Amino acid sequence: MAEIPPGTLYVVATPIGNLEDITLRALRILGEVDLIAAEDTRRTRKLLNHFAVKTPCISYYRENEARRAEDILGRLTAGQSVALVSDAGTPGIADPGARLVNRVREAGLAVVPLPGPSALAAFLSIAGQTEPDHLFLGFLPGRAGQRRKLLQSLAVEPRPLVFYESPHRLLKSLADALAVLGNREVVLARELTKIHEEVLAGDLEELLEKLQQRPSLKGEFVVLLAGVAGVDAREESRPSGEDFAQLATWYRDQAGLSLKDAARRIAVDLGQPRSRVYRLLLDLW
Repeated sequence: MAEIPPGTLYVVATPIGNLEDITLRALRILGEVDLIAAEDTRRTRKLLNHFAVKTPCISYYRENEARRAEDILGRLTAGQSVALVSDAGTPGIADPGARLVNRVREAGLAVVPLPGPSALAAFLSIAGQTEPDHLFLGFLPGRAGQRRKLLQSLAVEPRPLVFYESPHRLLKSLADALAVLGNREVVLARELTKIHEEVLAGDLEELLEKLQQRPSLKGEFVVLLAGVAGVDAREESRPSGEDFAQLATWYRDQAGLSLKDAARRIAVDLGQPRSRVYRLLLDLW
């Protein structure tokens, strides 16, 4: 059995539901490190107890991330080894972890990933998408205005949009997507790897109506919205030349982009610095 090097931070993926999905390597590391930093110690302790792992835990969640990162860095500097875990899945993917990883790496200490369960990867493997790329958004903003603004900025995005959503916000997010993006194809899944695992596919109107008829929604959701098909009828009407005013008008009135997002797209179209395009747009918007 390899000895754990002192001062190493292990980023450990844990099951998103079915406890049998944990890897043998993850179990070994969790049992051998000096400390486990867990997003929710109660939830992690259930996992550890199931496999008779006695390693002590401390909490590491978004609200105490900055303070706790310095504490963990101090322990690592002193030669301890620490495993970082989230509630479920892989830390740092829509979960706390990035701040600690950056601090540890800046200090010249080792950060070692232990790959394993991920709701994003599990979902994409059964979503049936043939696109080679996607745009992962994490969790959509909780406030309706911010959520709609984000969706509006992606109105002509050709890549499929993938995001996580909580059960109490799912219907609002799908309704906003329908209003802003139109009736697109959607695949959504809940309770992946658990007893009540469910995957639904259809268009937004169809699934929204079906879900609204349920008395309650439970479990965390992963959602995939189809991107704009090809370049879409709207994209086909985009001016093909390099007339700045025409492009600006089209992105504002036809694509419905914000000034900032239009500047980004026009900068790509014309091969111009985004800062310069943004300044020019200020006179036209």
